[in-house]
Amino acid sequence: MNMKGLWIKTLLVSLVPVFLLGFVSLAGAGSIRIGGLTDCTGATSDVGKDYALGLVEAWHYVNDTGGINGKKVKYTWFDYGYRIPEALTKYKLLKRMRVLAIEGWGTGDTEALSPTVLKDKLPYVSASFSAHLTDPAKSAYNLFFAPDYSTQARAALTAWYETRWPKHKDYNKRRPRLACVYAFPSPYASSPIKAIKDQAKMLGFEIGPDQDVSLTAIDTKSQIMALKKFAPDVCWHGNTTMTVSATMRDAYALGLGADWLVNFWGFDENLPKMAGEAAEGAMCAAPAYFFGSNKGIMKTVKEYCKKYNPGVPLKNRLKFTVAAWNNVLLLREAMVRADKAGDLSGPGILHKGFETMRGFAIAGGGLGSSPVTYTATDHRPTGLVPVAELKGGKFQIVTTIDVKGRWPKKWKTEWLGW
Repeated sequence: MNMKGLWIKTLLVSLVPVFLLGFVSLAGAGSIRIGGLTDCTGATSDVGKDYALGLVEAWHYVNDTGGINGKKVKYTWFDYGYRIPEALTKYKLLKRMRVLAIEGWGTGDTEALSPTVLKDKLPYVSASFSAHLTDPAKSAYNLFFAPDYSTQARAALTAWYETRWPKHKDYNKRRPRLACVYAFPSPYASSPIKAIKDQAKMLGFEIGPDQDVSLTAIDTKSQIMALKKFAPDVCWHGNTTMTVSATMRDAYALGLGADWLVNFWGFDENLPKMAGEAAEGAMCAAPAYFFGSNKGIMKTVKEYCKKYNPGVPLKNRLKFTVAAWNNVLLLREAMVRADKAGDLSGPGILHKGFETMRGFAIAGGGLGSSPVTYTATDHRPTGLVPVAELKGGKFQIVTTIDVKGRWPKKWKTEWLGW
């Protein structure tokens, strides 16, 4: 089956249970209301569907394990199709439903909503890890569990530079070359470009011209031919898995010969299925376990997948389920702390919940995420970034880069918010 056919099959298999669960009430009247905005039909639905399923399953787990200090959660979510105006409309609806917090999705809509979220004092835990959301002076109510995209990109490039470049035949002859491939208009795809280029300059790279590849592209031959003129040693790809795999396949067929670094939402269990040999050696930040892991509480995660979405085989599930669980259990911890402090309001969840976390290990570290810390002046969860590579069709951690620890002055004085 070709890549497009595989993607369509995955869409059809996964979409039915998504819509069936979309408006399921997880608890009765008088419960805590949590809202959700996800993309199950839009430009990032190739990865969004799995995340949406994971959110629902994780909130079931929360209720099954005591809720919020005994209070049950009612989780209601909407598919907004990756359309910012639709996200704004659905946000207003969730606000009228008096939700205490929202599980959000994309960078464009999350950043667009950020001023409103700040005004409404409504905690918004997103699947967007944009660094633009980490400065409390501008986006105090936006939070997430993982290192931000910019920190991830810095770590991935550093990992390549330290593990791959010394083995290159031209290591002692010239500087390494980097090129960036991403959807120029997409806030998600373009989010870490400034940071990765800054890191490249610090490490002594030569930086080539960017290539614009849309989030829905399945033919990237013209962009690959343009890349060949620059002859990069490594390319950063900022899109989601379907387009990343198409680009890798074209690069492989046309003999580009570059390694690939990929943003979080473009590097998953479908990548080797879609790109085959072309994906071999690709690297990505890995802030949580891949779905195939059996470590920590992954057995429980898989049990909830089977219980609440039996129509979606485990072989079709992705690491984004695990990311969803991390964000859900992060929000749960913040609400538990705020509730114990007697202030289960938006400001209470932020100040008496999130901002009291110092090295907090989500699920005791059982989902593979680094311990998180939030302060009143810095909402970057962590600077510790494991970096994985795809080798022999399997994902493995090759190194961990402590971005905060290695560049403490820049982390403190320069890098917040970009």
